[in-house]
Amino acid sequence: MEEMEMSCFELISAVGSARSSYIEAIHAAKVGDYERAKQLIEEGDSSFMEGHKVHMKLIQNEASGKKNEMSLLLVHSEDQLMSAEGFKILALEFIDIYKKFS
Repeated sequence: MEEMEMSCFELISAVGSARSSYIEAIHAAKVGDYERAKQLIEEGDSSFMEGHKVHMKLIQNEASGKKNEMSLLLVHSEDQLMSAEGFKILALEFIDIYKKFS
C-alpha cells in the first residue's frame, strides 16, 4: 500500500472514531449523563487530533513540493474530517440544550 493510501486510511479511522464519540456524547447527554458526555467529547477530541496530525502531514508534504495525487480516497478522507468537525459542533450544542431542559 502506498504512503498516501495509508495516510488516508489512518485519517478516516481516526476521525471516524472521533465522530462516533461525539454521537455517543449526544446519547449520554440525552439520558442526563453529562459527565459521560464530557468524557466522550474529550475522547473524540483525542481521536480527532490523531487524524488532524495525519492531515497536517499531508499539507506539509504538499507545501514542501511533494504533490499529493488527487484520488477518491483522499477526497473521502477530507470529507470524513469535515464531517467529524461538524458533529463535534452539533454535539456540543445538543449537550447544552439537554442541560438547559433538564
